Formats: sequence, C-alpha cells, structure tokens
Amino acid sequence: MELAGGPGHSASRGFGRAPASRVLPRHDAAADAATFGTAIFGQARDAVTHLDWVPDLGVAIGSRSWWRGLATCTALCAATIMLAPGFTPLTGNVPAPLAGAERDEARALGIAPLGQGASTGRRMAANDLVAPLAQAPERPSIELSATLGQGDAFDRVLIRAGVSRRDAEDVAALVAQTVDLRDIAPGTRIALTLGRRADRRVARPLDTLQVRARFDLALSLNRVGNRLAMTRKPIAVDRTPLRIQGLVGSSLYRSARAAGAPAKVVEAYIKAVATRLSIGRDVTAADGFDLIVARERAATGETRIGDLLFAGIDQGRRKLQLVRFGSTTSGDDRSDEDSEGRGGWFDANGQTERRAVSGMPVSGRITSSFGLRMHPLLGFMRMHKGLDIGAPYGAPIHAMSDGVVAFAGRTGGYGNFVKLAHGGGMASGYGHMSRIAVSSGTRVRQGQVIGYVGSTGISTGPHLHWEVWKNGAAVNPRAMSFASAATLSGSALRAFKARVAQLLAVRVGG
Repeated sequence: MELAGGPGHSASRGFGRAPASRVLPRHDAAADAATFGTAIFGQARDAVTHLDWVPDLGVAIGSRSWWRGLATCTALCAATIMLAPGFTPLTGNVPAPLAGAERDEARALGIAPLGQGASTGRRMAANDLVAPLAQAPERPSIELSATLGQGDAFDRVLIRAGVSRRDAEDVAALVAQTVDLRDIAPGTRIALTLGRRADRRVARPLDTLQVRARFDLALSLNRVGNRLAMTRKPIAVDRTPLRIQGLVGSSLYRSARAAGAPAKVVEAYIKAVATRLSIGRDVTAADGFDLIVARERAATGETRIGDLLFAGIDQGRRKLQLVRFGSTTSGDDRSDEDSEGRGGWFDANGQTERRAVSGMPVSGRITSSFGLRMHPLLGFMRMHKGLDIGAPYGAPIHAMSDGVVAFAGRTGGYGNFVKLAHGGGMASGYGHMSRIAVSSGTRVRQGQVIGYVGSTGISTGPHLHWEVWKNGAAVNPRAMSFASAATLSGSALRAFKARVAQLLAVRVGG
C-alpha cells in the first residue's frame, strides 16, 4: 500500500527515497522576545501602579509596607537636601560710608531712631557761636486751675496752686466780703493766672482769678497796680419748677424715669406717695403720676435740680395731692419737718399724717407679752407693763414716732432707759439698752436710732423692754397706733393754700 501510494503513504517510508519530514509552523525569535518583554513590562507597571509608596508610618510599624514608606521618606528628604541652593549671602552694591562733614549733615537731617545713631529730636551741643545764658528765661505768665476739695480752705487751695501766702490771704478776704467761704461748694474750680516775677526765689504774683462762688454769682479778681480788685458778675437764674406727668404703666419708677425725672426725685416721689397709698396694691397701670421738682436754670446754661415739691396720683375717681411745706407747727407745738429739715408732706387740705415705719421698734421676737406674768428673776406674779422683744446684742432701736426725749439715762431695774414724749398724752419707754444714742431734751424723728439692745438692769439676756403710756397709764403697745397727724390753721394754712395754687399753676415741662 505504501509503494502503490495508497492511504497511509504519508506514514510509510518510500522506496529508494529519503523519508519525508512533517512541515511545522515557522517561529520568529525577535517577535517572541518582543512579546515577552511587553508582557513583563505590563506586569511590572501594574505592580508599581498598585503599590503604595507612601503608607501611613503610624500604622503597622515594622511591616514590609512600613519599611517601604520609610525608605521613600528618606529618599525624598535626601533629594531635597541635595537640591537645596544653600544660604550663601547675595552680593550687592553697597554705598561707601559717609565721613566728615557729610556724615554730620546726614545725621542732623536724617529721620531715624535714636538707637541707630540719629540725632533727630536730640538737643545738640552748643558750638562757639552760642552765647551761654546765666539762667533760662521764664514764661511771662502761667494759667492754672485749682479745685476746692471737701473740707478744704479757700486760701490753702491757692497756696498749693503756687499763689503767695499774702495774695492768697488777700483773695480770701475779698471773697469773704461777698459770700461765706464755707458756702462755696466742694468741687468748685478756680481759674488762676500768675504773672511775671522779678526773682525766682519768690512766688509769682496773682494777676487774675475767676471763681463761681454761687450758682447765681461769679467773682473775678484782677491786679490793678499792687492791689487786687474784685468784680461781681451776677448771673440771672430762672427758678421755675419742673413739672412731669405720665401714666404709671407696668412700673411707676421706670415710667417716671422715662418721662425725664431724675432717679433721686423718683425715689422721693415714691416714698411720699407710699405714706398714703400702697404702690403695689392701690396704684394701677391706668393711673397718672404728677410730680413737681425744684429747678434752677442759669443764664450761662447750667441747670440744677432740687427737691421734690409736689407728688400727685390721678386715679380718676380720686386724686392724691401731696405738697411739701416748710417748718410748721401743729397743735402740740411740734415741728413737722422731716429728718432733713426740708418740711413735711401735707395733702391739698393742709393735713399731714405720718405712720410708724414698722410694727416694733427693733427687729426681733416677742418673748414676754403685756399683762400679769411670773417674773423670771423675782419669782412672783407681777404686772408686766410692756413688751419684751428678744434681739441680738447691739441691734439698733428706733423711735416709733416723732417726739422729745424726756429722759435718757440709767434708772432702777430698767437699766439704760429712754423715755419719749410724743404729744397728745402719748409717751413711750425703751429699757435695758446697752448704749443710749440720744440725750434729754433733744427732738427725735420717726425711725431715728435712739439706742442699742443690751441687758442692763434686771434682765436675763439681751432684749428690749418697750412700754407705752396714754395720759400716764400703761397700755398694750400692740393695741396702739403710732401714726401722727397735724393740721395747718391760720396764717400757716393761708400760706399753704397759696403755695398749692402756685405749684398747680406750673405747666408740664415748664
């Protein structure tokens, strides 16, 4: 079969011929090398791309990735140091230093700090062209300002300001001829002008002086020859009171302040109204307040606010009108001025009423009531004619109403004792005081401190023994009212009515 060329001839060996070889595909060595290189490069590129060259050096310390990141950081730092340009100075053109006259001229004209050698602002030494003076000349006059202090003397202020003692005494004598030096208000400014003096060892002479001695008077002193002459400069003053009205609203104090009333005036107004009404209960937001305060306006522009003169509340159905009236005398010959001597508050009908400031003359608790009791020291039943009020040692004791001190001293078992006569047959006594604060014959006001709690006399501890007498008979202090009333009459009432009409005629804001 093989020789005949039949099937399988490719697998048989030919007769007389060399065996036929199988034909294989032809391979190019250069192409195979290129393909292999490309594959290797791609794998390397992918590996480098996915490799983390800057790992976090704070994580996995000591691992392979950590050491790789440390190597990267070290290489970057080394490259930076190697490529750094260095800190060698740059050379430039520097001007030649000045010397001689040029240097002196530049220093005199240059503006530079003294620490850098400049002489700007520094006093230069004199050269040969300057003639020295025996002493520097003084200013021809000096203007000064002095302020009168609390309790200070007028002449002493001038002496401290540089005025000679003789001139200060002359000025004080001239001013005293017009006004009392004690009446010049503390804080008053004094303008002075001191003139030229012939010798440095003496004080400068006083040339002019100007002072506002009173709100309505200014004084001016000028030197005429060797003497000082004083000139009076009266200042016109408008004394029309200031009237302010408005609605109470949510707060009487804030509404009055918003209307323009000074804080002290509002406080005095509320205190006056509170003697007749309860501010929190009786006064409503729809009520109207009305107050008049003393005011002085000088022609020079200054304004001075004085005391509250009128306090009113308009409640529609009722009007409360209180007027401050000066020193008056009631039926029991008692002055009705307040503790500051500025007069009491009367209603429009000329009647005043003053209530007690509190229920007891000292803050404490009642330890023994009025009536029969077993005496704690004597040991038998005895009438207790007052109230014992336990209080701390040294607590202040207040007068329950206006009166005159009928007795102040030590008496028997009461120890240190004060008795007040209130008029109208009323009197009150205060015993066992540690110290007495008033003297016999003096007049006291309601709420004034008359002594201090103690334990003098027959006493078991610090307390106040308080007694009240009505026409000489002891009565229970808790059953008595200590409101004092006074009514004007005669000439005082007529003067009061004229005063009320004058105040009510004042226009709002006038």
